[in-house]
Amino acid sequence: MPELPEVETTCVGIAPHITGQILQQVTVRDHRLRWPIPDDINHLVAGQRLHKVVRRGKYILMYFDLGGLIGHLGMTGSMRIVTQDEPPAYHDHFDLCFSACLVRYRDPRRFGSLLWQPFPLEDHALLANLGPEPLTEAFNVDVLHAACKGKKQPIKTLIMDSKKVVGVGNIYANEALYMAGINPNRQAGRVSRQRLAKLVEAIKQVLTDAITQGGTTLRNFVDSDGNPGYFKQQLRVYGRAHKPCRSCGEALKEVRLGQRSTVYCRYCQR
Repeated sequence: MPELPEVETTCVGIAPHITGQILQQVTVRDHRLRWPIPDDINHLVAGQRLHKVVRRGKYILMYFDLGGLIGHLGMTGSMRIVTQDEPPAYHDHFDLCFSACLVRYRDPRRFGSLLWQPFPLEDHALLANLGPEPLTEAFNVDVLHAACKGKKQPIKTLIMDSKKVVGVGNIYANEALYMAGINPNRQAGRVSRQRLAKLVEAIKQVLTDAITQGGTTLRNFVDSDGNPGYFKQQLRVYGRAHKPCRSCGEALKEVRLGQRSTVYCRYCQR
């Protein structure tokens, strides 16, 4: 599933090609996404100028004159820049048609979305209750410590709760907890403030590193092959169950937390 770094990379990749342009029309080939694309989407947005493309959590926000489009990549979606004459493939569900290019959305599983919201966009139900952005000063040890106070839930499921902090998906939760030396099963309320400070820094570091690595593949957003160009990382624990820990050499353990695969080192994480 595309996570925060992939969504950030998507925004950075498509924004230079479309910012400042007039959206001529939205060509919808299949309305049946996770939430149906509004039938009157063209009436709502066509003819307006795009002012900026930003990320909020895992959502792509496109700000126009009178409101904005809220996009989500779902589990298998991608947005890329294509030329006006490139024919759509079977899973290409909609195009945002600008004068010089198209933004084409491809999603084999149709779990993404494209919705319209008048200003302010933050009032939309999908955005209204989101927590702080992890790469801003709004996410700090004070905020995380307050969120954890008295909580018996595992620290991993807490940091994956978008109401506590947005965009810390499964891959990066695994990696950040390993970097901070915290067992993902530990009750959130029993993690000391000092260790939570390390976790905050680890979350910021792993996401920043992922975005930086993603930046090396931005050219793929204007290729015609449809590959979104997600980066490849040297992951420390995620996807490495039963393999040697990169720090101590002991076999990594895998459990299920919140129905998600969780890999950690029993010796380095406590």
